[in-house]
Amino acid sequence: MKFNTKTIHGNQEHDPSTGAVMPPIYQTSTYAQSSPGVHKGYEYSRTANPTRTAVENAFASIENGKFGLAFGSGLAAIDCVMKLLSPGDEVISTNDLYGGSYRIFTKIFENYGIKFHFIGMENADKIEDFVSEKTKLIWVETPTNPMMNIIDIDAVSAVAKKHQILLAVDNTFATPYLQNPLNLGADIVMHSATKYLGGHSDVVMGALVVNDAVLADKLYFIQNACGAVCGPMDSFLVLRGIKTLHVRMQRHCENGKAVAEYLANHPKIEKVYWPGFKSHPNHEIAKKQMKDFGGMVSFVTKGNSIKDAFKILENLKLFTLAESLGGVESLSGHPASMTHASIPKAEREKTGVVDSLIRLSVGIEDIEDLLADLDQALSLV
Repeated sequence: MKFNTKTIHGNQEHDPSTGAVMPPIYQTSTYAQSSPGVHKGYEYSRTANPTRTAVENAFASIENGKFGLAFGSGLAAIDCVMKLLSPGDEVISTNDLYGGSYRIFTKIFENYGIKFHFIGMENADKIEDFVSEKTKLIWVETPTNPMMNIIDIDAVSAVAKKHQILLAVDNTFATPYLQNPLNLGADIVMHSATKYLGGHSDVVMGALVVNDAVLADKLYFIQNACGAVCGPMDSFLVLRGIKTLHVRMQRHCENGKAVAEYLANHPKIEKVYWPGFKSHPNHEIAKKQMKDFGGMVSFVTKGNSIKDAFKILENLKLFTLAESLGGVESLSGHPASMTHASIPKAEREKTGVVDSLIRLSVGIEDIEDLLADLDQALSLV
């Protein structure tokens, strides 16, 4: 089954009791048992819910995995992965990553004796310098948030397998439409399903997908034991979002390309970060492991003025100034004060997240309207 068909039919069944084409919203907490421990596969909705099962099956299908898990948020999914570790373990992580990921690593799990190494992974060979017998996990974001760096998943996987280390990839920016980390050697794929998988800025959810049954059992145990699950209505909404992922991503990519090229040719723009440019340091790797280059674009104006950045953000009309990304609508953001505010300024700036950086999530509106919006806002600085 090819990808576009998988988004609609992959691992999905019509409701056996009614024939409903879309899985019903099973808004229930508990299920009748005919005898203690004898039930129809469901006993309590923290453990499993039929609507959640449907979206978990869809996650697995579109990521070419065997086991999917759904959580109350992307950070809840990350929390589950981190709970595979023990005090004294070490993690090698991308240094340019979502601020919430950095925060949960440093403010929560470092308190439990887990050590994190934040490094640039654009050259996978550098990773081995940080590997020790205590290293249990490599955490990768690609493309990275917000600098759009590209990491060679296949090369990182070779390092992980050589040292028998788990490799987890945050695939939120690329989505399964553009990139399948399990096919490239990852052990765990994570998504903030709030973003492109849901696609309509109306739900918060996280996802994990794996192929190994033993690893899946460990994650399912943590999911149930810690209880950071999503509800049936959220499951229904994300399942509905997945069914249009392919057509939405096509337009996100088309519009993202047009916006990136417009900004790159604008006299007031200093630098544009987008992996589709031939000048991007890892453009060839992006071409190798991605189907297209996505709808996320970051840029700075000439002079690197935070005042100019704020003026642009305050005057955009169609690009709504808001947290998050990946919805049908275009969003703009100021990473230093919004998505990445939890990262210390000195650490942010080492990776290029300066105070003048603007991040765009390019939506699926008419491109002429989006470019006109950028044009009018840029004319004010």
